Amino acid sequence: MIRAVAAVSQKKSFFSPAVAKVMLDDYVRQLADRGITDRYDTLTEREREVFPASIAEGKSNKDVADLLNLSPNTVETHRSHIMEKLDVHNAAEIVLYAVRRGRDLVS
Repeated sequence: MIRAVAAVSQKKSFFSPAVAKVMLDDYVRQLADRGITDRYDTLTEREREVFPASIAEGKSNKDVADLLNLSPNTVETHRSHIMEKLDVHNAAEIVLYAVRRGRDLVS
């Protein structure tokens, strides 16, 4: 309940894990209906710029922000969206995804 109140007070959305799973499952179904089978294809161009540097290479939000001329908060937002879109929940999962994805991450 505290996380929900904190999120809403920061003008962010909050969904219970059960609701989030239903929404994610529906989103994946919609992607499949459109012929998108790799979640990486759902990332925006900017998210694809942020992904290798901020997550796969382990750079800090500040370092990525400096590199891409963004604010650290913007980088954090992109990082959050990337993890949500790729359905990864921690650093280990995102690194594993990056390793599996390999050189395709380099633009």
